[in-house]
Amino acid sequence: MKRPKDPRIALAKLTLFSLCLLPFALLVWDVYRQTLGPDPVAVLERRSGDWALRLLLATLTVTPLRQITGLPVLLRFRRMLGLFAFFYASLHLGIYLVIDLGGFWRQLFDEIVKRPYITMGFLAWLMLVPLALTSTQAMMRRLGRHWSSLHKTVYLVGLCAVLHYLWLVKSGQKFANQEPLLYGVIYLVLMALRLPWSALARRLRTGTLPTRRPQ
Repeated sequence: MKRPKDPRIALAKLTLFSLCLLPFALLVWDVYRQTLGPDPVAVLERRSGDWALRLLLATLTVTPLRQITGLPVLLRFRRMLGLFAFFYASLHLGIYLVIDLGGFWRQLFDEIVKRPYITMGFLAWLMLVPLALTSTQAMMRRLGRHWSSLHKTVYLVGLCAVLHYLWLVKSGQKFANQEPLLYGVIYLVLMALRLPWSALARRLRTGTLPTRRPQ
């Protein structure tokens, strides 16, 4: 029997969906108004890539946030965040392929070999594909315990995405700033929160550490 839908959850999901779609709507609006500046392709790539990484990190935040707050309902929003991260990553790659490279797919493989930051970015997108395709409840049931193992590759996706941004800035691209370092720190913190000692610290803080029974 299916659980009755909670209208508050439905409203929260609709709000999150609208917020995740807003950067794309603003991007389309700026393209229509032609207000992207003297290098519109670079702006399109940067903004789509930024939101792909932000939403990917938001997806990785859900589990530790649920553990800290004790609110399992947060897990209901993880799939949407992950799919939007894939959407913006695909948009980012599509802009690079179609506009920047002019649709010359062969050149992409040359760039992957020559430029490490493109290698990392393409790897991140490639690993996101099976995660997006298997994100449904039906695929969770079909894959069983293998589903969890597959979706743990999102940690590697996050690492590749952060390295892509760091090495992009290091290579002398425009818009160089401290953002890549900030994203790198956020990623490391999110990974640290998944370590065993982190769970132990939470149990000590909340007083839920199991005690040994007397012999």
